[in-house]
Amino acid sequence: MTSEPIRIANCSGFFGDRPSGAREMVDGGPIDVLTGDWLAELTMLILSRIRAKRPSGGYARTFVTQMEEVMGTCLDRGIKVVSNAGGLNPQGCADAVAEVADRLGLTPTIAWVDGDDLMSRVEELVASGALAPFDTAHGGLLGDPGNYLTANAYLGCFGIVEALGSGADIVITGRVTDAAVTCGPAAWRHGWARDDFDQLAGAVVAGHVIECSAQATGGNYSFFEEIPGYDEVGGRARFGFPWAEIAADGSSIIGKHDDTGGIVSVGTVTSQLLYEIGGARYLGPDVTARFDTIEVDQVDDDRVRISGVLGEAPPTTLKVAMNELGGYRNSFSVALTGLDIAAKERLAKATFWDACPLAPDDFDAIDDRTVRTEHADPITQEHATAVWTVTVKDADERKVGRAFADAMVHTALAGIPGMYGLGGGPSAASPFGVYRPATVPNDLVPQYVHLRSSDGKVETTQVDSVAPTGDQLDVAVPIPPMLPSGDIVAAPIGRFAGARSGDKGGDANLGVFARTDAAWAWLDNELTVERLRELLPETADMPIDRYRFPNLRSLNFVIRGLLDEGVAASTRQDAQAKALGEWLRARVVEVPQSVLE
Repeated sequence: MTSEPIRIANCSGFFGDRPSGAREMVDGGPIDVLTGDWLAELTMLILSRIRAKRPSGGYARTFVTQMEEVMGTCLDRGIKVVSNAGGLNPQGCADAVAEVADRLGLTPTIAWVDGDDLMSRVEELVASGALAPFDTAHGGLLGDPGNYLTANAYLGCFGIVEALGSGADIVITGRVTDAAVTCGPAAWRHGWARDDFDQLAGAVVAGHVIECSAQATGGNYSFFEEIPGYDEVGGRARFGFPWAEIAADGSSIIGKHDDTGGIVSVGTVTSQLLYEIGGARYLGPDVTARFDTIEVDQVDDDRVRISGVLGEAPPTTLKVAMNELGGYRNSFSVALTGLDIAAKERLAKATFWDACPLAPDDFDAIDDRTVRTEHADPITQEHATAVWTVTVKDADERKVGRAFADAMVHTALAGIPGMYGLGGGPSAASPFGVYRPATVPNDLVPQYVHLRSSDGKVETTQVDSVAPTGDQLDVAVPIPPMLPSGDIVAAPIGRFAGARSGDKGGDANLGVFARTDAAWAWLDNELTVERLRELLPETADMPIDRYRFPNLRSLNFVIRGLLDEGVAASTRQDAQAKALGEWLRARVVEVPQSVLE
């Protein structure tokens, strides 16, 4: 083992990310490990559909393609590869990579880690009570196990540690936590024990920052105008992907390869730290990372140091993500153009429901909304247009299929003036999934590490998922700052605060961060749950949790139920709440002038 930092690079933030990512990170500068995140809650549902059509599939083929491009270079330079691209079929992915290696004349040692897939055991686990709803406080339900399409536990990093320690050049996993592909190589390099909670927590935080690829280097960043090259017409390079250089004490430097686009700053790192989190305790299978202890400092251009992270023992359960077949859905959107929009909306609805053999109450669920985007005295047709959208869901595919679609077609010539559909109109019913999070005791879900040597032999090792226990930490909470005084002016929140939002199952996460003490004082004092509901009326009747992170000058809100039963079931236009934070930043509030300075 060595005390030298290990540089772990990311080349993918989701299934479908930039295909040149692996090549860019391997060729762009020195790295020790190449990682990538291919999985999300929605991705598991997508992979289940792929596997249903092709049983040998169920993994990310794009990873295999990228390995074909960089495998030889990685072996020559001693760069390890760790990825969760195995999805629902880690062995199939490992076999595909081995085929590529054989075709290229290469002989890597390949490992795959599984044990996360609980589909064959799920009914037994439900019947025994071992599988429990993740969030009973907010109405979490297990649904019908007979309708589950996927059921995968989030495994930790020590299966990866075992694979690397056994000599693997390439490690392919199924469902592990997003940060595990970073934490595993760091724990392997530095020889961390399972109760080295502070070190593990530091690596988890680093992994959380780089897991979403270019979101750490300027992607989705509120203050995008500050990114170098923004004002150069046609000259801004694509954002480089990030790396984390993790030291033996768990501290890290977040950076990117030189001469690549984007920026690594306290702002971009803070923004990503707030992505898809809850409160101060960031739970994981290996450690609970205390996000209220993180220290972030700019140490050089495109170099940000993360330090001071404390860790606690993890819970005795693992999170499990199930995707259940929720039923079928269909939708249409109709343009309402010109004068008398409200009257046209009423006529369009009356005409459609008169033609439809089913009434709104006949469907399991219906979402009917009109977005008033029209302008007075419009200078373009688009400026004259509002949009009426209807989405229906039902367990009976026939209800939301032809009968629903034909009713819209039959009103085309017998409805409002100027009627036309947007997006092609209604189509065939499509299945949708419902996300069901749960927990399972960690002693029931060991990891299995399968190591295939260059001669084709496979050895399997079981790795326990049970982690050491310990007490929770008592972290001092700073006294709330005084609200700044001075002349009051009206300004959008985005003039003094950034935001990052996203999905957490059926809930939405909305992080808001300040970059000055005065702006933080306003956020901490004024942006309460009640004020958030006023600013975002869509959330008015929803449970909202508010968390403070004074160390990051940040707040985080978890809005319960905003995304219905998960991304695949959501009827919001922004189904993953990606722009929720930018909506908040556009709201105008009254603030002291000093906040804007």
